[in-house]
This record gives sequence, C-alpha cells and structure tokens, in this order.
Amino acid sequence: MTEKKARPHPYIPNSVPDVKAAMLREIGAASIDELYAAIPEALRFKGRLDLPEALPSEQALRRHVEGLLAKNQNCHDHLSFLGGGCWQHYVPAVCDEVNQRSEFLTAYGGEPYEDQGRFQALFEYESMMGELLDFDVVNVPTYDWSQAAATALRMAARVTGRDELLVPATTGPDRLAVIRNYNGWAMRVETVGWERATGLLDLEDLRHKLSKRTAAVYLEVPSYLGVVETQTAEVAAMAHAAGALLVAGVDPISLGVVAPPPQYGADLACGDIQPLGMHMQFGGGLAGFIASRDEDRFVAEFPSRLFGLTETIVPGERAFGDVHFDRTSFHGREHGKEFVGTAGALWGITAGVYLALMGPQGMRELGQGIMQRAQYAAAHLGTVPGVRAPALDAPFFKEFVVDFDGTGRTVAEVNQALLAHGIFGGVDLSARFPELGQSALFCVTEVHTKEDLDRLAEAVGEAVAGKKRRATGSHGVAPRSAKGGKRRGR
Repeated sequence: MTEKKARPHPYIPNSVPDVKAAMLREIGAASIDELYAAIPEALRFKGRLDLPEALPSEQALRRHVEGLLAKNQNCHDHLSFLGGGCWQHYVPAVCDEVNQRSEFLTAYGGEPYEDQGRFQALFEYESMMGELLDFDVVNVPTYDWSQAAATALRMAARVTGRDELLVPATTGPDRLAVIRNYNGWAMRVETVGWERATGLLDLEDLRHKLSKRTAAVYLEVPSYLGVVETQTAEVAAMAHAAGALLVAGVDPISLGVVAPPPQYGADLACGDIQPLGMHMQFGGGLAGFIASRDEDRFVAEFPSRLFGLTETIVPGERAFGDVHFDRTSFHGREHGKEFVGTAGALWGITAGVYLALMGPQGMRELGQGIMQRAQYAAAHLGTVPGVRAPALDAPFFKEFVVDFDGTGRTVAEVNQALLAHGIFGGVDLSARFPELGQSALFCVTEVHTKEDLDRLAEAVGEAVAGKKRRATGSHGVAPRSAKGGKRRGR
C-alpha cells in the first residue's frame, strides 16, 4: 500500500505524478494511503507481489500463452461424452460468422440512436425462442441457466407474494447452489426427493411439502440426470392446487421432440441456449433465458430487457425498442425489480442465427437424431459385463446415468483408462449423488457417429476389464475396517 517513487505507468491512466497530485487535491486527500484509512493496518498487504517479471516483447508473450494453451486437452483432440450443463453440439459456421460482425461483437448494449441491428436481431431471437417454447415473452439472455432459474423463481415469489421454493434434489449441485445463494436469504429453499429406481420426482414428498407458503415448484425436463419427467401434468396440478406456480427448466434443443412447458402447465420456463450455436468454453459460451405468457403479472416482474416492435413519432414507421422499460434497473437503479448488469446479448443473437437456420423441421430431426444416438449408446454400454446402462428406468433425451458398481471399478478409474483411448468419459456422480454409487453421466449428441459410440463401448469394456478396486459394499461404499475407519477415495 505504501507509495513508491512516483513515475508514470505505461498502461495505467492518470498515473502521471502531476495528474495524481491534482486528483488527490480535488478530493482533499494528502496521499493515496489516506484513501485506505478505513482498512485495518493488519489487513493491508506490504511487500512485493509474487509476480513473474514482465515479458520483453509481444512475441515472447505469444510464445508463453501458446505454451500454456498447448497443455490443455480439448474436445477436438478427444472424443467427448461430457455434459452436465455444457454440451458439445455442432456449431454451424454461419453462427460464428454473424456473431463476429463488428456491429454485434463490439456492441455493449446499444440505444436506438446508435443501434445497428442489435435490437432487431434480439427481437427475432426472442420471437423464435417464444415459438420453440410455446410462450409469448422471452427475455434478452442472462448469464446462464443457473441465474435464469434463480431469477425465474424470484419472479414467481413476487407474483404470488410467498416465500418458499420447492426444488428437486436432482437439480445439478452448481445450479442448486446458485438458487440457494440468490434466494435463500429471503426465502426458504426446500428440496424434494426423487425415486431411486427411475430418477423421477417423488410425488408423495412433493405433496407433503407443498404449503400455503410455496411460491413455486421448480422442475427440470430433462433433469440434470438426463431423465425426461413423465409426471409433469401431475406436478403442475399439485402446484396450482396449492396456489403455487410451476417453473420449468428445459434444454431448448430437446423441444423438437419433447413437449414445450406450457403444454404440461408450466407458468414460467428457463434454461440455457448454449446448445444453440455456442462452442463449449471454460467459463463462457453460456446464456440463460426466461419465458412466460404475455400477462402483465409476469411481464412486470422480468428484471431483464425485453424487446418489442412499436410505432415511432413518424406516421407509418415502426422500430424496435424496450418493452415496459420502467420495470428495469436501467430505468431506476433503486426501484428495479432486481439489479441487471452485463448479460449474454451476443449469445442471443447467435442463438437466433441457429434457430433461423434450423427451422421447425430441423429442430425436430435434430432431436430425433440425438435421442436415437443416446438410446444406441446406452444399449451398447449395457452389454459390457458389470455395466448397467441406462441405470435409471425412465425416458431420457441426450444424457443418461451409467452404473459401474458391478465392475468393481470406480468412475475415476474408468475415466482415467478412457483417456488412454483419447476419450473423455462421463461426469463422475459418485460424490454429488452418492446414492447412485459409482455412476457417471454420459452425454451423446448429434456430433457422435455410430463408430464413435462403438469405440466408446469397446473402450469401456477394456477399462472395466483391468485391475479392480477393493471389494465394496452397497452403492460402492467401502466396508469399515476392524478399527471402524472408512476408506476414502475419489
């Protein structure tokens, strides 16, 4: 925190000593240290940060960064069956071409006087998403599905005036954590059990937990475990009978073959548009959506931007602009429904390109192809000795649980063996869902060929035929030792 000899920094603005001195005089501070007076001395860092020396040139920086990137293992070099929230789907070249255009790529938000098609592009995206979801209103994308789900549930609480949320225990742990973090300080977030054999929601547990405090029931179709819930109408009826709303979390790429949310009684929908033209990225390429009917009680509660078509002051002219703008934090920070900042608008434009390219028939054929591939992969894996696939007795779309308990091997061991074959195996569920034992979540999409799926089954067969782990008890839990200890492992 102590100032060193003052000298300008080549990249930090206002670092010229005279400029810094003038700024300090303007705010009435004698030194920069004075600005940190509220921070206890014991908490202030003293000394030199442990940072590497600056690289001498752009070429040296390029070599350094490329050397780091070369250590990565990616889905171009490996055959990937990873999913669980970010999936490998085919990205048409036109999606990248359009979202790299300068009027979209470099645009932060944009207003009518400087808009170069962003408003119309997002309006078209919202319209096509609305058609896909069978809802009237869709927002400009949020950060990701987790934020969209948390916000949709928050909207339901404002609509109903209640303070309790019921969420399936099969919700992905990361998403559940965001829902709890976003809503838990003001509302009670309760999980609802599920049937171990099928992965379906436990209706008796739901019936027991519904109350006059319940604002919304959240239901994912398909769920994090890949299961397509077959009790959606019953869940909706139970929620509505208790005066609660039903919020459905959906994978939009499934909606060519899976019924859209309103058809089974959902009041709000949310999800992620990552499958619609976005590459898998670490920490990016995700964008959440929220959808509802065109009813004021819902529209008034959207915190994010909505674009519509309206008349201008010029007779006969129409333009694209914000709908019900005064409900947002852009209009009045302290009076907004929720604070909204940077969002995934560029990904909304990208998804709009994807949907326009695919059309209704394309989405239907795509969904059918994914389901056929997933069914073939699960059946083929199920022929491997000791492997149970699918492990849950319910319909599934592109993801399914594979149980390795019968092989005597852990998921970690299987996945490590698969790497030797150039394959990324499924997401290890053993820690997140211990009741499933040594199980993994495998994802199959349109990028996989029959040869890829045959190669996976063959590689899994070789992986489980290797050295077995120590014998385990029920659900892969190691038996206690004579001293009462318990084996721990990954």
